[in-house]
Amino acid sequence: MNVVFTCGGTAGHINPAIAVANAWRERRPQDRILFIGSTDNMEEELVPKAGYEIVTFRDACFERGLSFAALKYNFQAVGRIAKAVSGCKKTLKEFDASIVVGTGGYASFPALLAGHLLKLPTCVHESNALPGLTTKLAAAFADRVLVCFPESAQHYRDPKKVEVVGMPVRREFLFGRKERAKKELGLTGRPVVVSAFGSQGARAMNLVIGELFRLEQDRGFPFHHIHAVGSYGWEWMPEYVKEQGVDLSRTSEIDMRKYIYDMPTVMAAADVFLGRAGSSTCNEIAASGVPCILIPSPNVTNNHQENNARVLADAGGAVLLPEAECTARVLMENIEALLSDEKRRLSMSAALQALAVPDSAQRICQVMAELTAKG
Repeated sequence: MNVVFTCGGTAGHINPAIAVANAWRERRPQDRILFIGSTDNMEEELVPKAGYEIVTFRDACFERGLSFAALKYNFQAVGRIAKAVSGCKKTLKEFDASIVVGTGGYASFPALLAGHLLKLPTCVHESNALPGLTTKLAAAFADRVLVCFPESAQHYRDPKKVEVVGMPVRREFLFGRKERAKKELGLTGRPVVVSAFGSQGARAMNLVIGELFRLEQDRGFPFHHIHAVGSYGWEWMPEYVKEQGVDLSRTSEIDMRKYIYDMPTVMAAADVFLGRAGSSTCNEIAASGVPCILIPSPNVTNNHQENNARVLADAGGAVLLPEAECTARVLMENIEALLSDEKRRLSMSAALQALAVPDSAQRICQVMAELTAKG
């Protein structure tokens, strides 16, 4: 059997697809797996690193709003989508695809529609409680819509298509061990704080983290800090950190990276995690059981991230800190409060792991098996 996964744009769409692909490969190692994504996006880097082949097409997204510029852009986007669908149909035929599985991002829509037009089984996974635009469009023709939360079914026209499966995460997040991870990373003695604010980076939070580096230096580096700046932040943040008076070349306690490729190991080593509250991130946090401080992005549709963060906070597993209130000093105070209270961290870890759906990837694989069995 030949399985196609389609996703794109951000790690929050790509990593769940990789998690399911890994589970499928364990289940049926003889099957061929192909990814379809968009050109000049993170999937071109992350998917090959995970050991899978990927074919990409030019991204074709829509602008929100009714301005003349938005309408003009969307008119042109229709043509790009049609071209991408045509390319996807050709790819699916050449690959002799058996099923198409989408996990979100504009890049996934052309491949899902192409699969439907070729009468292949299709399913789409939505990571947020409220469906995004791609899922809304794909749900009209997909054979199955997979969601994380039971209450999500009410937002779809055909609830019979909807199945609750949770959010798939790579199994490495489920079985990480703190001391082993710290040893693997060469970290001993001091607590470990990890921060990441999306695969592309968030300028506002990178500015705060740069100031936080200076506070850490002023306090004699009380913890080891691993920070992912994201693809955009990588262009300017090194110079900004220098302006803060922090010389990273002489500072072994700060490890600033463009992206954390070994996130399961790094998160297992973390005593505290700082980050946004995308659904994928929240589920990786829950699976890892790492106490966290979540600063939801204020710039997302339907306030998805604050709703995600509140689920973890209400369960007792996270500190929810609005971006408007998040200064370097406030962040340092919250970090120090958690690091000084081991009992609280253990309680938060237990609360987080109770929220995780450890067999989510396997549930999706079961749906895939059912769809392909029907032909």
